[in-house]
Amino acid sequence: MDSAKKYLAMVKDTIDQLDESAIDAAAQAFLDTYHKGGNIYTFGNGGSGASASHAAGDFLKGASYGLDKRFRMICLNDNLPSMMAIANDIGYEDIFIEPLKNFIGPNDLVIGISGSGNSENVVRAMTYAKEQGVKTMAMTGFKGGKIAAIADISLNAPVMDMEVTEDIHMIMFNIIKKEMMQTLLGENPSMGKVYDARTP
Repeated sequence: MDSAKKYLAMVKDTIDQLDESAIDAAAQAFLDTYHKGGNIYTFGNGGSGASASHAAGDFLKGASYGLDKRFRMICLNDNLPSMMAIANDIGYEDIFIEPLKNFIGPNDLVIGISGSGNSENVVRAMTYAKEQGVKTMAMTGFKGGKIAAIADISLNAPVMDMEVTEDIHMIMFNIIKKEMMQTLLGENPSMGKVYDARTP
């Protein structure tokens, strides 16, 4: 189908334009946080929230399995009761900043995900983390928006398309995950003890 060709062409073009040095910096931030025993927080709305949850699951299992010391990665939009209580009693704009106030520490890494880069609840949480002197990373699309300017590390999918942006974000998370597994486990991250024996 012509639409499939166009979409795949857009994905390939976006991949070719990615800033590899920024991805390397992001991987180093993950590794530094791991060695310091800090927490990694991810969060976002809609599809970005799904990516945040997916990545946290990947690091809790895939990137940690077989390690004595494990990644401590928490997706803030996974706690629906607290998120809904904050949205109802305080405001939707504060659903991410409020839990950060409970948990954030100096050795942590805060990752805000927003296609536009301008989601107010993500902006507020990223601003708060920055004010606390905590390492921040923005994952965006389009022109990067506000959080790209706030963050220490900006991972931007340079494309004016939300679906492709979401695809690229998971590609970047998977690159970082594989780098962590290769560094810490010293093995092919797609084989061996990392995966359940039932996996084909």
